[in-house]
Amino acid sequence: MECRHVMTVNQVTPSARGCEECLAIGSPWVHLRLCRACGHVGCCDQSPHRHATAHFRATRHPIIEGYDPPEGWGWCYVDELVVELPDQTPQLGPIPRYI
Repeated sequence: MECRHVMTVNQVTPSARGCEECLAIGSPWVHLRLCRACGHVGCCDQSPHRHATAHFRATRHPIIEGYDPPEGWGWCYVDELVVELPDQTPQLGPIPRYI
């Protein structure tokens, strides 16, 4: 099965140097995910608050990139598939480590 949403992948600027919501509330995260539609940085589903998935549910932006550490893969929430990305988003600088 092929992902029907790869056309939504944009070159984006990361919104923060860590999970936006976790930084605001002082919460730790495990890994970061970058929305390739808008650049929102959220935490992964192994993190306490799962902000990347919450962002998908709120916006329906389908594809994220494994952002920290840079992992070179994408995930489509809608099709539940790993997707190849045309490029990898550069980090804005050192990402703080929490867990």
